[in-house]
Amino acid sequence: MKRQRKEEAETGKLLYVVERDVRLFFQYKVMIIMRAIWFVSQIAFFGLIASRMVTVEDYFRYYVGGLSIMTLYSTAVFIGFDIYEEAEHGVFEYLLSLPVTRKQLVLGRSIGGGLRAFIYVGPLICVALYVIGTANPINFLLALFSLFLFAFGVSGMSITLAVAIKSSDRFDILMGVLDALIVRLSTAMYPLGFVREANPLYGWIANFNPVTYAAELFRWGAGIESNLSFENPLLPFLGIVMFFAFFTLLGIVLYDKTIEGGGWQ
Repeated sequence: MKRQRKEEAETGKLLYVVERDVRLFFQYKVMIIMRAIWFVSQIAFFGLIASRMVTVEDYFRYYVGGLSIMTLYSTAVFIGFDIYEEAEHGVFEYLLSLPVTRKQLVLGRSIGGGLRAFIYVGPLICVALYVIGTANPINFLLALFSLFLFAFGVSGMSITLAVAIKSSDRFDILMGVLDALIVRLSTAMYPLGFVREANPLYGWIANFNPVTYAAELFRWGAGIESNLSFENPLLPFLGIVMFFAFFTLLGIVLYDKTIEGGGWQ
């Protein structure tokens, strides 16, 4: 009985951290509205125009699928900027003073960052599915689960880099560079064959890119069969699981190693 109560208490602490980050994100109403407008405008304008210019079969549906993953990535990354804002206002020290372990804190923030990104992108994914349709609901549910892990992994990556760098300016620059590398050098916008044709090195990066894995699984779940980079969906799924596990574990370790006494220099 005592063990069960202890586990319930530990779970309650974790859920508190998750709930706090989800609630905090939806206070940024202007940003949420602007990103939604950007998403719809990308479909309505760039997607339609590019589909007439790019000689790729069914490119419009292909691009809409990748756009959903790009939006999911950029939303999940935002939790790193929350950490810096909290540090400036002294909230970071307050969180470390709460009766939660650092493991619970970083795990809860990773889950909260991924969950709030998924909650936000969920309606946008519904818009994307309305545009591109879905052929196999079971496949799509499996793909949806992998996107949960992807969002959690991106949040863990953002948290890991934030606590390791401890400089908002350097973090902002690094995330801009990562956005150029991770998002652009993936199959989110163009098929792997096009990326390889542009540069073999770019193709190699795209082939081992978590954004590529997420985009390919989303398209596989939606039934967009043309231009898929992987014949077996198990391979990108395993890649996302490894990405999620690595940054979640690394984030926990860095909290223990680099944050001593609640300091933030």
